[in-house]
Amino acid sequence: MGELRLAVVGDELAAGVGDPKGLGWVGRVVARTPTPDPLTALTLAVPGETTSGLGARWEDEVGRRLSADADNRLVVALGRSDITAGLSLARSRLNLANILDVADQRRIPAFVVGPPPGSTADAEKLADLSAAFADVALRRRVPYVDTYTPLAAHDQWLGDLAAGNGVLPGQAGYGLMAWLVLHTGWHAWLGLPDDAA
Repeated sequence: MGELRLAVVGDELAAGVGDPKGLGWVGRVVARTPTPDPLTALTLAVPGETTSGLGARWEDEVGRRLSADADNRLVVALGRSDITAGLSLARSRLNLANILDVADQRRIPAFVVGPPPGSTADAEKLADLSAAFADVALRRRVPYVDTYTPLAAHDQWLGDLAAGNGVLPGQAGYGLMAWLVLHTGWHAWLGLPDDAA
């Protein structure tokens, strides 16, 4: 298979900010992804970034980290900043569509992780944003992990947010996100057997 190289682009949630173990969901997913050859996961995060900001930077940053000798993959970890920045749903959709289309043109397989629940004041907008992102990914046959719907009323997620600053999850919350990623086509996307755990 050769080296598997994952470039993970996103915001502070991709970087695991707020996790006392420093793993975030990315570290937990990588730890549960056994590969026959080395796995290199490179998290390229910008706190508070919108999809517009992500769209402007990802190609250059990811391109520097690709290797002709590796199985290069792109993980797009979407956050909630489009809502606080006031981006329209149409703009958010277009931004993700452009990212996925360029990745496809460059023959970089993509995997999208949607935004998890945050402030209850933004719940309806975030649900709509997650659904819009899911639709964009589905139309392009790109795997999409909906973290919003299963966690919106999840007691452990809500408790973890409340125990912190109300915005970022802690250890339990990132663990829940990792579980969702691992059980929503992750291994199949990588061409690996599912560990069924």
